[in-house]
Amino acid sequence: MTKGRLFLIPVPLGQTPFDAVLPHAVSDCARQLTHFIAENAKSARAFLKALQSATPLQQIKILELNEHTHPNALPELLAPLLAGIDVGLISEAGCPAVADPGSNLVALAHAEGIQVFPLVGPSSILLALMGSGLSGQNFAFHGYLPAKDELRKKRVRDLEKNSRQEKRAQIFIETPYRNRKMLETLIEVCSQDTKICTATDLTLSSECIMTRTPAHWRRQELPNIDRRPTVFLLQA
Repeated sequence: MTKGRLFLIPVPLGQTPFDAVLPHAVSDCARQLTHFIAENAKSARAFLKALQSATPLQQIKILELNEHTHPNALPELLAPLLAGIDVGLISEAGCPAVADPGSNLVALAHAEGIQVFPLVGPSSILLALMGSGLSGQNFAFHGYLPAKDELRKKRVRDLEKNSRQEKRAQIFIETPYRNRKMLETLIEVCSQDTKICTATDLTLSSECIMTRTPAHWRRQELPNIDRRPTVFLLQA
């Protein structure tokens, strides 16, 4: 039996028109699929409804894959693919399998000989790097930094040291309600010539990308990034 194909389908980062961030070929592919794997079934159905799926929503099968999914449950998620059905993997926002539990499923799909097709769409990490003015030749993404104050400061110092040694842009994110605290930490801890970038509300009408040194940040009013999706970058 021919195996199904796993399509990695990006979704908008916020309330942005699909045509502004998704190629027509990607939207058309998603509209035709009847089986999906998503972090949250409710938000996935909202996405498919707005996309105007070719199949009635009540007939679309959506299985969940998120931080609570046990590794032993992954083979069950592949069952439709092994039965010859094409499946779409979608994230809550942006590109699936990047800073996302979907990467484990993709790895298992490869192990089972299932074809994987990543489709074009918005990635907050890549968009932030593109707009930051920092190194696009050598960079690393670190996910979330520690929440505790002293551990966070130590981690920032370590990232700055590595950036200086390797000429590397460091990229990370924060829980939105701690965004301002993260920026204040960066301004406090980083050396005066280190570049610090905040990339907020990417692809939205309220998008704001700012790259400054700590000295420049101190001379201006800090941007309102509280509870707004933000990617942070630094380079020494």
